[in-house]
Amino acid sequence: MKNQNCIIDEKVKLWTRQHENVLKELEQKGVYRIKKEYITQKLDTLSDYYLHVYDWYVKRAEKIVERPEGVEYPIWLSTSSELMLQPTEGTIVLALEVEKKYAVFTDSEKWGYVMNYWYVPLNDEDEELYNKELKRYNIGDESALYMGHKGNFYPILRNKIVKSWERIFENNLSITKTTQATLWEIKKEWIVDVL
Repeated sequence: MKNQNCIIDEKVKLWTRQHENVLKELEQKGVYRIKKEYITQKLDTLSDYYLHVYDWYVKRAEKIVERPEGVEYPIWLSTSSELMLQPTEGTIVLALEVEKKYAVFTDSEKWGYVMNYWYVPLNDEDEELYNKELKRYNIGDESALYMGHKGNFYPILRNKIVKSWERIFENNLSITKTTQATLWEIKKEWIVDVL
């Protein structure tokens, strides 16, 4: 499939894989929003791990695009048909065309660092300096600075990690191979295709 990533008249085409029941909810209500219970059902015992980062993301993303009242968490989308999650049993892929002003764009590679509770480096040199700093303090697992007791002993390092997460929002207006998007909700009228 050819990459269909494009911006048309301040609109962007996005793709999201969702449970097939989402389409029913969109038909009935005209809008779909993620609820915390959906995340806890889907992620089961890992939900607490993810919700810590999602809570941070919500607080930061709502400064970029206002979060509608009643919305708990964002919906994740691909900005490229080549990189979208493929449908699996019980799921569908919704192709949307949305005004850019409703989307928060982030770097998916940097988001991977955040999901692991790691420092997001500026570049290779910055990463090397940070790793030397961890070695100097004999820290082998940097996620322990956020998730474990080591953050109590090294609050400056812990804060350095959290501050670095802001970097996922850099260049949030241009779309590249590593760009992903979130929306606070999906409106029925935004759907252009169901795969």
